[in-house]
Amino acid sequence: MPSQTTLLGAAGEHHVMAQLLRHGLIAALAPVGSPAIDILVTDEGGAGICGLQVKTRRVGGADGGWHMGVKHERVPEGRFFYAFVEFAADPAAPTACFVVPAGIVADALLRSHREWLDTPGRDGKPRRGGAMRRFLPDYTRVGQGFGCGPGWLEPYREAWHQLPLPAPEADGR
Repeated sequence: MPSQTTLLGAAGEHHVMAQLLRHGLIAALAPVGSPAIDILVTDEGGAGICGLQVKTRRVGGADGGWHMGVKHERVPEGRFFYAFVEFAADPAAPTACFVVPAGIVADALLRSHREWLDTPGRDGKPRRGGAMRRFLPDYTRVGQGFGCGPGWLEPYREAWHQLPLPAPEADGR
């Protein structure tokens, strides 16, 4: 039986797929186990292909962020985006999705980790780095927030326009 985490991740991927298809994009799930890309996206002419990695969570948690790793501090080649899906506790409530370019994500992860390392830990001892990272909607708790305080993710909410969207057709489709 699949774990709740596996089911939540699959739900996030399918939510993103539905949004992409609603916007007239051709989207396909990458093979299970693909290391970086969850969804491949193009327009119907095959131009503007890009890749998406989907990160999913339920509302709540201590910091309100998504699990990431040290590998996410590197910006992949080509057009690459993250879709951060946030499911409400109530399945009938709206789902939020933040579409963020990989470069923005990598920069936030690098700067937040550097700031965390520069801040003394318990008893004033230096912190040691690890592989885990958190992508947060508010980094002020990490330190100064480096411009990523409350609301910094809002411009990326449902920002599907960043992807290679096809031009609207004359008949309104």
